[in-house]
Amino acid sequence: MKYVKLVPDAVCKTPISVKLHGEGLTERGEPITVFEADLMCNYQDGAKTVMTQQKKLVEISGRAFFNGDIAPDMPVISGGEVKVFGVRRHVLRGLKARNPDGTVNYTCLELI
Repeated sequence: MKYVKLVPDAVCKTPISVKLHGEGLTERGEPITVFEADLMCNYQDGAKTVMTQQKKLVEISGRAFFNGDIAPDMPVISGGEVKVFGVRRHVLRGLKARNPDGTVNYTCLELI
């Protein structure tokens, strides 16, 4: 059965550099890079104000949506970093949205 692409290539217009880390550390204590690529995504960003004891803090976050599975060798995306619009952001959470047959429809990276 053919499923509708919820994030088609036609809406992925923003260039992004993605570096995803696996579980564990190298001998030097650095994260292990499992996946690295320059891709196109649909990028949505926003900001929210968090009240702290120092009055307030603005937290900027974003989401990068990709058609299909960007890292098929990784069963779960748990961390990494991206560079979009010249700014480095950390991957807070990765999501592989699956079709009923188990294939990945789209990948979403939540960024801070």
